[in-house]
Amino acid sequence: MTQPVSPLFSMMELSTIGVLSLVWLIGAAVANAGGAIIADPPRSRLQALDKDGNRAAGHVLRLLKTADATITSTLIIKSVCQCAFVASLILPFYAVLGIRGAAAATALSAASLFVFSEAIPRALVRQYPEQMALALGTIAGLVRFVLRPVAVISERLVQPMMRAFGLVRQGKIEEEEAHAEIREAIDLHHEQGSVEASDRHMLGGILDLKELRIADVMIHRANMIMLDADQPADRLLERIIMQPYTRLPLYRGEQDNIVGILNTKDILRALARARGNVAGINILALAARPWFVPETTLLADQLRAFLQRRSHFALVVDEYGVLQGLITLEDILEEIVGEIRDEHDLPISGVRPQADGTTQVDGWVTIRELNRAQGWSLPDEHATTIAGLVIHESQSIPEAGQIFSYYGFKFEILKRHRHQIIAIRITPPAAMTGQQAA
Repeated sequence: MTQPVSPLFSMMELSTIGVLSLVWLIGAAVANAGGAIIADPPRSRLQALDKDGNRAAGHVLRLLKTADATITSTLIIKSVCQCAFVASLILPFYAVLGIRGAAAATALSAASLFVFSEAIPRALVRQYPEQMALALGTIAGLVRFVLRPVAVISERLVQPMMRAFGLVRQGKIEEEEAHAEIREAIDLHHEQGSVEASDRHMLGGILDLKELRIADVMIHRANMIMLDADQPADRLLERIIMQPYTRLPLYRGEQDNIVGILNTKDILRALARARGNVAGINILALAARPWFVPETTLLADQLRAFLQRRSHFALVVDEYGVLQGLITLEDILEEIVGEIRDEHDLPISGVRPQADGTTQVDGWVTIRELNRAQGWSLPDEHATTIAGLVIHESQSIPEAGQIFSYYGFKFEILKRHRHQIIAIRITPPAAMTGQQAA
């Protein structure tokens, strides 16, 4: 007959409790790993395996459609196993050693839970996400199936309390955090050498479309080429031939009064029908109706609008309807893939590199365009044009001859007209270093 080692437990009972403690610890570890892999799964690899016919990967992807319920179920199992593990340690220790045994059991259970049910499972999930997802998917699915009623009740109890404290996440916040996570993943792979710099910029450019507005990338009205609709057809044709663009705005009277958009292909067709008789062409009749868009429109929305309308060209206006510039489909694509140039493109207007390393820039040139042209990284969060950047930083409209230093660059005001900065000389850090060395 087994002799008792304490008034409460026999040796057999203590052995059974020890085995159960191990089971509870393993259960807590598995539940923690399952919840972690569902919260941050390797989706791309699982989707690739699912396409190859891997049934386990398909099962995990189906679980992800109800990730909240699955995570709640694993949390319930984890909590139950951890509580049972702590109780199964404290009871026999207290029975044998008294209050000091209970204290020792508490310390031992805390250390064991941290190492074996928290640290090790999460380390395995980080190092082997694909294998862990495939191995634990079935277990997580079974747990969700069994505890689904409890998980639903738990969600219904938790959500009102979160709303009461203003903790319910908004869709916009979740979207921003998702974009931030994607950017971090791209940057990480770039640092590790698995993503090239060009691909990194392209992927980042796609995400930027939901943050940038038309005003950030449009061609400013000062750089637009427009045609006077009241000029004779032969004079208009001469100007059209001299331009590298296929679409040109037509105005009548003032340049804000745009009456149509002329496509050079339509001019060629009309010339062919008129057998080269320019005088017999009604230029204004060939112009398409202008399309005006607000300067505050997001690039992602404008890209969709271009695709829906099957159009490549739009005029940009401010809140008062005043012409600000133009935006093309190519301008938006360049935000993704970088500068798109062909043999007919003109050099960037308003940017004049000098032999001494400085660059003379017209005030209306956009910061993004200047950064692309010169390979700089001047900030564009608070201003669209280079003149706007200087005004924002100086908190004034500088006089000609004033010099400022911001972000490692030197800005010298070359010309000002009334309240407008006309031209600026910019000295980049590399040029300043060369001047100091000389």
